[in-house]
Amino acid sequence: MSLAILRDSGGEEHSEGGLGGYILHHLQDSNAWLGSHLPHFEPVTLFGISIDFSITTHVLMLWIASLILIVAFWLSFRKPKAVPTGLAGVLESIVLFIRDEIAVPNIGEKLGKKLTPFLATIFFFILTMNLLGLIPLFSTATGNLSVTAALAIITFVMTQAYGIKENGLGGYLKHLAPGGVPWFLLPIMVPIEILGLFTKPFALAMRLFANMVAGHTVIYALLGLIIVLGTVLVAPLSIAMAVAINLLELFVAFLQAYIFTMLSALFIGMSAHPEH
Repeated sequence: MSLAILRDSGGEEHSEGGLGGYILHHLQDSNAWLGSHLPHFEPVTLFGISIDFSITTHVLMLWIASLILIVAFWLSFRKPKAVPTGLAGVLESIVLFIRDEIAVPNIGEKLGKKLTPFLATIFFFILTMNLLGLIPLFSTATGNLSVTAALAIITFVMTQAYGIKENGLGGYLKHLAPGGVPWFLLPIMVPIEILGLFTKPFALAMRLFANMVAGHTVIYALLGLIIVLGTVLVAPLSIAMAVAINLLELFVAFLQAYIFTMLSALFIGMSAHPEH
């Protein structure tokens, strides 16, 4: 295929990479949004590590998602009602579902109710970022591995913290070696258990990242068929298939938020109650 010149929503031309380059351009993070460049700062070196605090599109999406949630909950619950209606009723129903069907069954009655605000925050935050990515001119922050890794690290810290809090440091370390294992197998089993502590958040980060990137890649590829084949005759089929995938992405947005929240509750419950 010859290198086609493609034009994005901001008016920039991309003549390198063809359709593949166009897709990667829209999936990757950017320092510009709606044709305007976002603030750029010089990297700061901290303990020998260079940290870039520049504002990117995905960072902006994180802020927008946070603002949407703050405003939505504030408007819904600023005036307490005996029976919430409208948006307040929907939000309360979701929070109760997270408490009764995710937190309590996986973590336990007392600790589950205590951690419901954390799990609800994770769910709504991921869901909002997923849905923002389906809106034209917006970007999917959960399609950035740095974002999903940060969310997974938060779950990892909570998992280890409540494992130590509920069992004590000695009890927590004791469960790194499965009961009844012969002593000569401990040098093998303990490293495997420690490795397992890190594979769980890794799986969380990769699952969310891969699912969100995959759907958007398919949508761009289907629409790109019109350009690749150089004819509008395939436009009806390409657009119809892209719309179908977009509707599927709407379902995936909810599903991935639910799965991340469910697995977070499961991992915390396994750490806090290893005997169960």
